Amino acid sequence: MKLYVGYPGNKNANKALIAAEYSGVKISIAENFEMGVTNKTPEFLKMNPIGKIPVLETPEGTVFESNAIARYVVKLKADNPLFGSSAIEYGQIEQWIDFSSLEIDANLISYFKARMGWTPYFPAVEEATIASLKRGFEALNTHLALKTYLVGDSITLADIVMACNLYLGFARLLPKSFTSEFPHVERYFWTVVNQPNIKKVIGDVKQTDSVPPVESAKKPGQEKEKAKPKEAPKKEAKKVEPAKPATDEVEEAPKPKAKNPLDLLPPSKMVLDDWKRLYSNTKSNFREVAIKGFWDMYDPEGYSLWFCDYKYNDENTVSFVTLNKVGGFLQRMDLARKYAFGKMLIIGGQPPFKVKGLWLFRGQEIPQFIMDECYDMELYEWTKVDITDEAQKERASQMIEDFEPFEGEPLLDAKCFK
Repeated sequence: MKLYVGYPGNKNANKALIAAEYSGVKISIAENFEMGVTNKTPEFLKMNPIGKIPVLETPEGTVFESNAIARYVVKLKADNPLFGSSAIEYGQIEQWIDFSSLEIDANLISYFKARMGWTPYFPAVEEATIASLKRGFEALNTHLALKTYLVGDSITLADIVMACNLYLGFARLLPKSFTSEFPHVERYFWTVVNQPNIKKVIGDVKQTDSVPPVESAKKPGQEKEKAKPKEAPKKEAKKVEPAKPATDEVEEAPKPKAKNPLDLLPPSKMVLDDWKRLYSNTKSNFREVAIKGFWDMYDPEGYSLWFCDYKYNDENTVSFVTLNKVGGFLQRMDLARKYAFGKMLIIGGQPPFKVKGLWLFRGQEIPQFIMDECYDMELYEWTKVDITDEAQKERASQMIEDFEPFEGEPLLDAKCFK
């Protein structure tokens, strides 16, 4: 029998390979397979009409769909314990295979594809996907509270399928900050993947340290809108001025880049880098040293302070997703590093978490180029700080120093942009 895997470590192909190890079935891996080429050939499409992998080629015919292939391999051994020891156990094994596919794998794949840029990324869609995934993990965690395996007292096909599907999450998507909320799932996963027959196929597993960043930080369609102005001048230059003298080209080449309007503002007595240095270097007596230093340095004519409040806090039901959301916002604010300083607080001991921030910007308004380029800005309500109001000034001070409890609630985390 020959298995078309497509690429090393294919979790779906691993289901059949692990089942084969437990069942004493020999399966060879198809050689010289090139995804995108081999699976488009007429020969391959006869085996699977939509060209997907894995596909198992047998003397009697072919089988595609990973769970079906794994079931076929298990069936090759009579009275295989991977199918349980009774009719009810077999039914429960099939139950957990379906659960794994619909509640765990489907959500992990949706989450992963959007993060990789293979499908459009929408924060609201990701939040819904994570919420669904969390429900699946909660149900699995409850079931495993008093169990080592999903069905019975030994490994079954349900465990093989579940472990292979969870592998994508643990290895690529779900750091400890997520999985620690489900200790029985953690214990179960590490128990299963370290079984000799499973480890022989998948090798050592290392949990990811972080959620992968979104491949494209732009909203869908935004790139296309920006591509048109870039192409138009090129076409126009070729058609309208094909014989433009070389001297003109030389004159245009060194054209200086337009200055940022903030660079044209009158000089400020506040040196932003001095404040950032003071903030970073103050390790004790923060209120007396850094906060006092900030207000001594602050120039209300050259800079302005702004509170921001996330508009959709009711969606912040998953801690690590909320943290990643704020982290992504700060990454996309990198274009403003020369002109801004910010503090973002993630607030609350239980979901939904609140996200609030304080930002220092050069000038009297939020710079327009930031509003135009960083789409996260529209997700927040922005309020200018009135520093003549002592309550607002104190609130700003507390946000800079990560004061806790903040407005009566604990901090989940605090992030700084400097």
